[in-house]
Amino acid sequence: MSERGALRARLNRLAREVAKFGAVGALGVLVNMAAFNLLRHNTEIPMVRASLLATFIAILFNYVGFRYFTYRDRDKSGRTKELTLFLLFSAVGAVIENGVLYVTTYGFDWDGPLQSNFFKVFGIGVATLFRFWSYRTWVFRALPARETVQAAEMLLTEPRRADQPVPDRVGS
Repeated sequence: MSERGALRARLNRLAREVAKFGAVGALGVLVNMAAFNLLRHNTEIPMVRASLLATFIAILFNYVGFRYFTYRDRDKSGRTKELTLFLLFSAVGAVIENGVLYVTTYGFDWDGPLQSNFFKVFGIGVATLFRFWSYRTWVFRALPARETVQAAEMLLTEPRRADQPVPDRVGS
């Protein structure tokens, strides 16, 4: 495959990943906003606490969507480590998301229904950029490419001719 073809294939895979991440994320935003507004308008829970609870509910929803839809083809070994990293990076995203709401609510007194929903969505957007990078880089790790695995298997099973040089050791 040419360099251009390989680049096109990588970009196509990335575009599909972004689309799947966006689909799960969009549903997660709906879950988050619905829970936030239900908690905010039907309970006495302060706004930022209601937002944190809604974020937690959405995080649980998103994990299921990411694991079984967006990243279903990724490495499934080490689920405990995967879930731990997911929760860690989700918590950082929750701080980013709710930090925006906290600053606008308590720093600027922008706490009307329209303002709180706008800054909640804005915070989700900023946190989403961080989450996309961290999930794909650290949590849902890619398996080695099929071509790489097949080439390595062929090297291992292919008999070496006497006139072939011995390959250098990796890492020396």
